[in-house]
Amino acid sequence: MPRIQTNCPRCHQPIVADVQQLFDLAENPTDKQKLLSGAVNVAHCPNCGFEGPLATPMLYHDPEKELLLTFFPPEMGMALGEQERVLGPMIKQVVDRLPKEKRKAYLLQPQAMLTYQTLIEKILEADGITKEMIEAQQKKINLIQQLLNVPAENRAAEIKKEEPNIDEAVFSLLARLTEAAVAQGDKATGQQLATLQKDLMENTALGGKIKEQAQEVQAAIKSLQDTGKDGLTREKLLDLLIQAPTDIRLSTLVGYARSGMDYSFFQMLTERIDHAEGDEKQKLTDLRTKLLDMTSQIDKQIDEELKAARQLLEKIVAAPDVEKETENNLGQIDQFFSQVLETAIQDARQRGDMERSAKLQQVVAAIEKASAPPPEFELIEKLLSTNDDAELNKAIEQNSSKITPQFLQILNSVVAQSGEGQDPEVGKRLQTVYSAVMRYSMQQNLKK
Repeated sequence: MPRIQTNCPRCHQPIVADVQQLFDLAENPTDKQKLLSGAVNVAHCPNCGFEGPLATPMLYHDPEKELLLTFFPPEMGMALGEQERVLGPMIKQVVDRLPKEKRKAYLLQPQAMLTYQTLIEKILEADGITKEMIEAQQKKINLIQQLLNVPAENRAAEIKKEEPNIDEAVFSLLARLTEAAVAQGDKATGQQLATLQKDLMENTALGGKIKEQAQEVQAAIKSLQDTGKDGLTREKLLDLLIQAPTDIRLSTLVGYARSGMDYSFFQMLTERIDHAEGDEKQKLTDLRTKLLDMTSQIDKQIDEELKAARQLLEKIVAAPDVEKETENNLGQIDQFFSQVLETAIQDARQRGDMERSAKLQQVVAAIEKASAPPPEFELIEKLLSTNDDAELNKAIEQNSSKITPQFLQILNSVVAQSGEGQDPEVGKRLQTVYSAVMRYSMQQNLKK
């Protein structure tokens, strides 16, 4: 994103901000998530502490959905002629990037969104997410916020009152919010959300059911770990499955130990059935039916995942720019894709297909590049390795162009997450680096 100098919306002092006006999914599919996350075009003012959205024109293009959307913040008071002057170069850039066969009529009729909210709703609507669904999600967020604001001594009563509105979606949303808070280093919010989750588990029927399921899953994992300390044999696994008290425990065991449930395993189970009598025989027979059904479902799902991974790999390898196509599909790359990729590389080498092997190596290189830690972490490591304050300040000055708002945000997150299970000396050094970087950043802002 280009950096521009603008004025803080609150104190009107000059600030530097990262601004993106063109969101073109044909060029970068991740632009959609960036826009929906609200992490773009945000002002961070070191003078008054303001953090909020910047008023800037935007153009959004999704060729797959045939969407070309424009948004001009009303507070900018931009006349129609001026809007067209701003839009013209961006639309030309969008059109020039597309192959001629993909230049369709929608490009000649951009849709103007009157508010930022309608822009987001239009994008989501194209994905099948209706306004009603968004409103329902917002109600759940509001409910969580409402419960967070209730004093601890009154929360149980409030939860009972709102129990009809507390469904699985609320628990799922609460879990995602907790994970996001922890990932961002916001320990206080993460703890508040975790406490609310615990209260919901203890004070709702659905929460009790979810808690029981979670306990069964944990018990299944522990039993596997305990039994496998000296090696998990087919005999031991079969005994665990026979003793499983619930279907949840049984399905969890099957999910984790599917690879051990081969032909020999089922032959062993059949032999036990043949030697059993009465109720025991019926119990083992029913168990075999359940296990065959569960393993069949797992195998079917794995086959579907592998098939999708193969199709994705062939799509990437067939693209004119293999590296770019890999980057555009990073969100779909998982363990199944890695497995298919490894098999494809071995197959290409065995057949001596050097051209295909080279393209597959390009895929590997693009994945490794994307998996590498952000350059901000490299600079943090470099600053931490300095020997004294003088060397630290010199290193900061030498890397002044890298002291961006994004770097400051990442450094702040690293400092916030330090302390737990970490060497106190490292935590102390992190604080020293953070203070020096913030002091340098404020000095530069004052000069500007």
